[in-house]
Amino acid sequence: MAILHGSWLAEEQRFFLWGEIWQRLNPDALGLDFAVYDHPFAMAIADLVEGLQKVGGIPKLALVGKGKGGKTRNPKGHERAWERWLALPTTLTATACLPHHSATAASEQAGAAPLLYPWRVTGLWLTPGEAASFLQQLPLGHDQVAGVALGGDLRYWSQVGRWGLDLLARGKYLPGITITRKATYGRWQVLLDSDTDSHRLRQFKAHMPPACRTYQAPDKTRRDAPVAVRLDYPREPEPLLQDFLAATVDAQVRHRSDPLAATEVLSPDLPVREWLQALNDEAGKLEGVEGGAIAAARLRDALTTWAAPLQTVTDTQRFRVCFSLEPPAETETDWRLAYYLQSREDDHFRIPAETLWQYPVAEAVIAGQTIPAPQETLLAGLGRAARLCDPVKDSLQQERPSGCALDPAQTYVFLKVAVARLQDNGFGVVLPPGLNPQDQTGNSRLGIRLEAAAPDRKQRQRLGLKSLLNVKWALSIAGETVSQKDFEKLVSLETPLVEINGQWVEMRPQDIRAAREFFKKRQDPISLSVEDALRMSTGDTQVIDKLPVVSFEASGVLQDLITTLTQGNQTLEPITEPDGFKGTLRPYQARGVSWLSFLEQWGLGACLADDMGLGKTIQFIAFLLHLRQRALLDGPTLLVCPTSVLGNWEREIRKFATGLKVLMHHGDGRAHGAAFARKARGVSVVLTSYALAQRDLKDLERV
Repeated sequence: MAILHGSWLAEEQRFFLWGEIWQRLNPDALGLDFAVYDHPFAMAIADLVEGLQKVGGIPKLALVGKGKGGKTRNPKGHERAWERWLALPTTLTATACLPHHSATAASEQAGAAPLLYPWRVTGLWLTPGEAASFLQQLPLGHDQVAGVALGGDLRYWSQVGRWGLDLLARGKYLPGITITRKATYGRWQVLLDSDTDSHRLRQFKAHMPPACRTYQAPDKTRRDAPVAVRLDYPREPEPLLQDFLAATVDAQVRHRSDPLAATEVLSPDLPVREWLQALNDEAGKLEGVEGGAIAAARLRDALTTWAAPLQTVTDTQRFRVCFSLEPPAETETDWRLAYYLQSREDDHFRIPAETLWQYPVAEAVIAGQTIPAPQETLLAGLGRAARLCDPVKDSLQQERPSGCALDPAQTYVFLKVAVARLQDNGFGVVLPPGLNPQDQTGNSRLGIRLEAAAPDRKQRQRLGLKSLLNVKWALSIAGETVSQKDFEKLVSLETPLVEINGQWVEMRPQDIRAAREFFKKRQDPISLSVEDALRMSTGDTQVIDKLPVVSFEASGVLQDLITTLTQGNQTLEPITEPDGFKGTLRPYQARGVSWLSFLEQWGLGACLADDMGLGKTIQFIAFLLHLRQRALLDGPTLLVCPTSVLGNWEREIRKFATGLKVLMHHGDGRAHGAAFARKARGVSVVLTSYALAQRDLKDLERV
């Protein structure tokens, strides 16, 4: 099977694709003379193009490869073809260099421990925009597409491509400018300032496959010239990862964005118009700039100052400002927002601002951690946070700010508005139990708790989806049951946040209104059917009279129904052969009969989906005998099937259930009206076809 590989090449600003196939090696052709050989497992360009066509997602132009004059070149002359050196695990024997196939585990390789050795591979390159489109269409969670395997490196970049798409959706990019020795370019820059992106950066950096990091720098010598074997150190993952994100996001923004209008916001002396045109142009190059490099440098400095509050996370920024919301004391109402420096690597390591103000040094060692410029780092972070939270801004009037007080209304606004903004801009936020949205469950809200059970067996013969259940209800806050009196006492506090057993709960105005209306209406029991209970147990219906259902518990046979429907018929005890059954049920057939019987007692229909020839007919015959044994058949059973199998059904019933009488309602001589009704009442099964079931509907309804 062919395996596709690929990785981002930062120097060339291209995505390189190559393929791998299994074939027997010839050690004599791979002698140990320390030369750079063609990789023996690498696919030819023609085979690679064929594999990529099966996978899809790549523009036709990149696969056809037209040369000069518009004619299609042969595979070796494909205009997108590249040769690159790639260091791969290799076993060096006394006489040969033997590369490892990527599909073979290291433990399966014979011989000495593998080494990294450079190999020449031929593949195709994609532009950043083409690479983003190709990677984003690869299916997640699958290692094969259309019979072509995807290498771990390609699946990795596909995940990173999804991250880039998420950055685009969240608007995490800024316009910028890049100055090189040859030209000046307008670039869209990725903004990795949120806590989410910081975590993803660390995860992707830690899990980058080694093959992505061992592409060698382009060789400048001729192909036929002697080449000394060299091996570059594996590249650092973070610069490679950020370069890929920057290039692909820049290409996609240019493709999707509307033309930007030139303004004079920054300065009339800056090349703003040319810069905005470059941001929309595919090449991105600034043309005709008055003042040349000096004017471009001034624009770069202005943009750097403008974007300074928005900082992309890097490895050098090991600490960030963190805000901890502290509940009020027992006799107070105001909350406190305390300031800390928090380690990005360990969220639990926090240093309070009061401690930091005792270290007016360029570098401090606190609790075993080295913190560069602690006070400057704190103030810089607070300055950026001041744009997002007014209480923080007001606290900066203090000489040494270490926190700020929040009244209940400000606390509510902080939770609803500022927390998300701060986290999205890379700040840490620590909240009391119950107030962290990521940790909240339905039980933390004000709502209703329901307990439902089926009626006693003496009160029922058979339940159906519309049958009503016995229901007990209670008002619940943070998992605790409260009476109407206790509820009104909490409401009288007139605070949006209340503490219940050490957990803080949000008292939403709409929930309070719904609870009061609920108390007024609930003099009578709640009407809840089996169907409602099934939906509620799966989370489908979560509101009763606008009040959220925060807890639902079923008991008895109702719980058995929910468990069986959610976990499958494996939880049912297989039924033994019923009285009158001439044969032996196989284990899966016995479970099928149990499944039919279980659903029938609840008035639910069933579908037997066993493959053809596995005995669905036998299971249904055993099911009919089981119902008759339990005295649940009050009359004949109508069995409708295709005309072609009517005879087969009649023979099978007579063979396996001699005690069941069968009436074949088919053919020109079939009975009608009262005559049919008399015959039908004297049998156990009436057999007919789909066509006659419609045509003789009135006759069938008489029974």
